[in-house]
Amino acid sequence: MSIFKKIMTAIRGGASEMGESIVDANATRIFEQEIRDAQNHLTKAKRDLTSVMAQQMSASREVDRIKRDIAEHEGYAQQALAQENEALALQVAEKIAGMENELETQQQALDSFSTNVDRLKELVKKSERQVAEFKRQLSMVKTTENVQKATSAITDNFSSSNSKLLNAKDSLERIKAKQQKFDDQMKAAELLESEDSDASLQAQLKAAGITKADKDASSVLDRIKAKQS
Repeated sequence: MSIFKKIMTAIRGGASEMGESIVDANATRIFEQEIRDAQNHLTKAKRDLTSVMAQQMSASREVDRIKRDIAEHEGYAQQALAQENEALALQVAEKIAGMENELETQQQALDSFSTNVDRLKELVKKSERQVAEFKRQLSMVKTTENVQKATSAITDNFSSSNSKLLNAKDSLERIKAKQQKFDDQMKAAELLESEDSDASLQAQLKAAGITKADKDASSVLDRIKAKQS
């Protein structure tokens, strides 16, 4: 393969990849437009179906008319025969034969219309169900797409601000440590103040002779002698 052909092949390959990437990037929009197109075609098909159904009803009326005419002319033929007018009865029979041929043609048309109407009705119903299902799927696709976009945005924001979050955590820990240190200092001051207050009170009571005196060896010996006597 020549260099030029290789270059052209590479260009075609790149164009194909680019086309696929464009389709992928706009897949939801394309799907939505395809649903709209299908809905439009379905609307047109339903209009066409009403036209076919109108022709069916017209053919049905024509069949009924011909049947009534045949029945009417059969009565005429019977009356002619009753009058022994065979020639007139034969003319009526020829008229009936023509009408029966026309009836056969109209009946075939009616049967064809009826068959096609039934088939088209089923196709329309099937298409309506399919379009409705596609619309439900489109709603779920859009919801999923929005959720994924939100998740991606949150993830991106977290990744880009990860260092900021760590810095904020450090700042929070420093604030908590500072507050704890302050609390500890306050508790220590309160404890110290309480101890100082107790010592001062004991000193005042001792000076007033209210508290018990310190025990010495003489007082202990006097107590023991008192027990022996």
